[in-house]
Amino acid sequence: MSLPVTATFILADWIVKGIADGTFERVGGVIRDVNTKQIVSWLREQGANDSTGKQLEELGRSLQVTQGILQVTSAVSILNLGVSVIGFAVIAQRLKELEKSLQQAQKLLNNINRKIDLSFYANFRAAIELATNAFTMTTTENRRSSALQAINRFLEAEHIYAEYTDIEIEQKSQIADEYLLTLSLAYLAEARCYLELEEHDTALRRFQEGAKVLRSRIKKYIGIVLTSNPAAYLQPCYKGQIDLRRLTRIYQWIDPTLDENAVFEMQRENLFKMGQELYYTYKWVDSLPPAILTRDEVQGGWFGPDHKDLKQEADKRLPKVMEAVESIIETHCRFKSYQTEVQAISQLGISFHDWLKLTPSTEIKPDGAGLIYIIPSKPLELQPSI
Repeated sequence: MSLPVTATFILADWIVKGIADGTFERVGGVIRDVNTKQIVSWLREQGANDSTGKQLEELGRSLQVTQGILQVTSAVSILNLGVSVIGFAVIAQRLKELEKSLQQAQKLLNNINRKIDLSFYANFRAAIELATNAFTMTTTENRRSSALQAINRFLEAEHIYAEYTDIEIEQKSQIADEYLLTLSLAYLAEARCYLELEEHDTALRRFQEGAKVLRSRIKKYIGIVLTSNPAAYLQPCYKGQIDLRRLTRIYQWIDPTLDENAVFEMQRENLFKMGQELYYTYKWVDSLPPAILTRDEVQGGWFGPDHKDLKQEADKRLPKVMEAVESIIETHCRFKSYQTEVQAISQLGISFHDWLKLTPSTEIKPDGAGLIYIIPSKPLELQPSI
């Protein structure tokens, strides 16, 4: 029986053409029609699976097609392209990276008498180990029972990290993004359990719920780090580094109807105010949230840092903050694109485990090919939109 999808190392010419002329776009782990939103291909990274737990390689910010191969160079994401290649071992590795990042942040927070509670990361790791063991069991009853225990722990993690995220966002903290990403892993781990059990409808529902929970909080986080004057990201010192296009992509995630001209009009007055303050007082740094900079972090003279000292440090940090925002948006897009995979395996009548096995069977892997493209026999109309 032939499958209604094809796995290949090389994109079909018609998809290459569509990307080149703007008919198609990549959003998360899918390539879709810009107008109809129909899915024409899923992207699956190679070398990132349960057996290797391989790190995602750092990706740039453009999308190119070279010799029929899509080079996905987007903001670095904690999630892989394709739910099929982010199993429990990979989730555990990502969790370890986030925990390490928070441990490093603890040193800074000690200066303002704040302590991070990392105890729940141990519980989360234990839940991942429980899930991993569950799906190595041969007895169906034991397998399902252990999986449901793991699911209950992941549900607990979702509630805990949603609360932590809300607290850090309320305080405009520098660690809000780490908790947001941890929350995304909790939802992913839970949904992955349901997929392993072939409970597609429940997995899809949990992905949808998770995407909603994450989006509302990401939107608040972005509102904080864009500051009261987002034109700060368009200062002359960032020429060749941050342009209007990058800022526009962030605003388009919030409101897809916006274009570069609309974003420029939104920032026209801010740019004028920024220009005045840059050359006179630098007082705009007083409005920077703790998520970007606090006075305690900057060394200054006898009486502490002045506006010029704060501006110099802020200038170093804003590009990194921009990258963090792009990364978290890319993570959300990939999280949402997982929903289309779940919908596809149900609509096409493929089990999740057969979906995992999809790979080019007769092709020789071209040099530099880091992706597998899963192309349906005809474009699929899948909801929700990404």
